[in-house]
This record gives sequence, structure tokens and C-alpha cells, in this order.
Amino acid sequence: MRVTNKSILLVEDDRVDMMMVIRALKQVHVTNKVVHLENGEDALNYLRDEDNEKPCIILLDLNMPIMNGVEFLRAVKDDEQLRQVPVVVLTTSDEQQDKLNSFNFGVAGYMAKPVDYWQFVEVMRSIDTYWTISEMP
Repeated sequence: MRVTNKSILLVEDDRVDMMMVIRALKQVHVTNKVVHLENGEDALNYLRDEDNEKPCIILLDLNMPIMNGVEFLRAVKDDEQLRQVPVVVLTTSDEQQDKLNSFNFGVAGYMAKPVDYWQFVEVMRSIDTYWTISEMP
């Protein structure tokens, strides 16, 4: 089991999806603290607060109230202090424009949320393996 103090920022408005992400991360032995915020505006405020350590990765839903995922991405990638934090989009959207917008704003990955829990666990395993979430300094 790997351990690090760096948190994962989960920006997700759906409680069921939030619980599924946390459960799947535990399933693949990612022990990082998960900071959950329900919209892009709250997440941006959290990231800009000097008292909060920058996360090792941001897991982002696109379809949220107040500030959606694309608006959040634009703000993060325009911010000199935040643009280096990798962002992986986790979404149910199969809209090609959402994918294009996400990649145009420099996302590190774009993953469809599978309906099947065990497929979702494999998505989390892929993110951990590729980004070595639990080993980042």
C-alpha cells in the first residue's frame, strides 16, 4: 500500500458518483485524502486559498451547477499557480464538443464514467497507475 500526504480534489455534484469514486479509490488502495467539492466555483476558491495545499490531481465532473467543469478548467488553466495540477475529467457526457473543449483546456485525461462498478474501479486503477497518484511527492 502506498501513502502520501497529497490530497485528491474531487469536483462532483452527484453524491452517488462521489461515493463511488471514493469507494473505487479505496478498492485500488489509494489512501490519499479526498477533498470533495460540489461545483467549480467552490473548487476554485479552495484551490486559491493559500491555507490549502495543492492536490496531486483533480478529478472533475463536467455537468455541475454554478460553475460547470469547462468553466472551471478555463479558470484553472489560466491561473499561473494552478495550471500545473493535472485534471482528469470523469463524466457521463458523450458529447464530442465536451471532449474537444476539455482537451483544448489541457486536461490530463478524459474518462467516461462506466455504469458498472467494477469497470469504474478499473478506471480509477488506470488513473492511479498512469498518474501514480499515491506516489507523487
